[in-house]
Amino acid sequence: PYVIVCNHQSSLDLMGMVEVIPDGCVPIAKKEIMYMGTVGWACWLSGIIFIDRHKREDAINVISQTARIMRRENVR
Repeated sequence: PYVIVCNHQSSLDLMGMVEVIPDGCVPIAKKEIMYMGTVGWACWLSGIIFIDRHKREDAINVISQTARIMRRENVR
């Protein structure tokens, strides 16, 4: 298992990163992208996990829940 951290400059960079991220990886993105029209809709349909960076506790809960699911299902 590993974590890839990408500091992209725009929401469109996310689409480019999808090409280089290995299969089985799920990106985590800021929740604001979800409300960006077609881009947000496409990200939501592709299974991106959205976190609210302004609500620290909620973001920690989402990431913790994702980690538990990954361990339970033995996903890398």
